[in-house]
Formats: sequence, structure tokens, C-alpha cells
Amino acid sequence: MRHPIFLSLVATAVVGLSACDPSGDAQVKRAIDDMNIVDETNLNEVMLTVGDPDEAVNYFAGANRNDPGRIDLQRGLATSLIRAGRSSDAIVAWKAVVAHPEAAPDDSVELADAYIRTNDWDNAAATLNSIPPTHETYKRYRLEAMVADSKQQWSKADSFYQTASGLTTTPASVLNNWGFSKLTRGEYKEAERLFSDALRHDSGMFTAKNNLILARGAQRKYDLPVIPMNQTERAQLLYTLALTAIKQNDVTIGKGLLREAIDTHPQHFDEATRSLRALEDNVSN
Repeated sequence: MRHPIFLSLVATAVVGLSACDPSGDAQVKRAIDDMNIVDETNLNEVMLTVGDPDEAVNYFAGANRNDPGRIDLQRGLATSLIRAGRSSDAIVAWKAVVAHPEAAPDDSVELADAYIRTNDWDNAAATLNSIPPTHETYKRYRLEAMVADSKQQWSKADSFYQTASGLTTTPASVLNNWGFSKLTRGEYKEAERLFSDALRHDSGMFTAKNNLILARGAQRKYDLPVIPMNQTERAQLLYTLALTAIKQNDVTIGKGLLREAIDTHPQHFDEATRSLRALEDNVSN
């Protein structure tokens, strides 16, 4: 809603334009159109960031019907479909954006991202390959790294992850992805280092905390590292460590960690309780 004082100032300006110039009507129309553009731009931004994803999809779908051919509205629809978890529909939407005469390389990057979300790695790779090599952005290289991972092209993946991490001031997410790549390769020490680096940049990233525990557990390091965690997180990390120990046949250590997780959790820890009961029943049988 516009502020009443602002409205009165605009109205005064509009009246002034009409009184001073025979062409005032045209100027009034331009002034009102400018105000509408500002309002629409603000609403678009709200829908893309804080609005409900499904409402945003409906909003941009309607806007595209009312004003077809505008690439900003097409991008808004494609972005909203991603936010709403409708990746297959987003692919169709991003294809339309990429085919637009005003499309930019970033639009192809977003199309590649949508392909990856549907596990269509071949089309993601083809889309990334169609982008000029001079288009060097964080997201482009992060996606290139993920595609290289999917093909087990480890040297290429490492190179892309390294480049991506240097192109952003908030590298925690890409460092976590890189660490998980190392984890899947069995390079546990390097994975541990990368997860620790991710947490130095974002101490609240629980995924990196859990992955760090997996990397340490794979090395039979069964103590929790010194990282920020609340009581619930501590219990969940102990549970992850317990399962890792049990999978490596360190059953006694795993049982002890399960009991510690149950005792640590501020509420009833159902998963850990079931795991411990199943383990004890199996041993007794």
C-alpha cells in the first residue's frame, strides 16, 4: 500500500503538470505508468523471494498470459516453479526463456540446474557445453563440478569446485558438495578437511556437520569434533556416528554412542531408541 503522503505529493505533481502544459495528459499518463512499473517490479521481487512458491507460480503464469513475450515474467515463472519443487515444469519454462531473443548465458545455467534437479545429467552437460567459456560464474562452475562428479571425472570435478569456491564470498555450500564428492570416492581425510572448511564459513550448516561426522567415522574417529552444536544436534550427530560405527562392525562402540545419543536428546529420540533395541535384540538372539 502506498503511503498517503506520497500519494498526495504525486497527485499535486500530476495536477501541476496538467495546469501548466496542454500536453499534461500525456505526462500524467507517463507518470502513472512509471508508478505502476515500480509497483509491479516490487511485487515481482516479493513473489520471487518471500512469497509462497505456489502463489508465485500462479502470479507469474497469469502475468505471462496477460503480457506474453516479456522475458522478466518468463524468468519469474521458471524461477517460481523451481522454488515450488516442480523441476520438470521448470525445464519447460527455462527452455522458453533460453529461446527468447533477449536470453542471456545465465538463463542457460538455470536450465542446466533444472535438468540436474531431475537427474538428467546428459542434458545438463549439453546445456552447460553450449554456454560460452567466457561466461565464468560461481553457479556455472558449481554445476560443472556436479556434472563431472556424475561422470566420475574426479580431476575435472576438483578443478571446477576449486574455481567455484573462489568465485563466491559464501563458499560453504560448494565446499560441502566438494567434501561429499571426496566422501563418495573414499578420500575421507580430504572430505573431513572440506567439511571443516565449510563450517568455518557457515557454522550453522547442519548438513556439513553430519557429513563431517560421516567422514570422521569412516576413519574410525568416534569422538565428536569441537564444532558449534545445540543439544538436539549433538544427539543427532552421535546417532550418525553410532550407525557409522555399527556398519564397520564396531558394535560395542556403536551401542555406547546410541545410549549417549538417547541420553543427550532433550526429548524422546525414537530413531536411536529403536536402533538400540533392534541391536540388543539381535545380539540376544
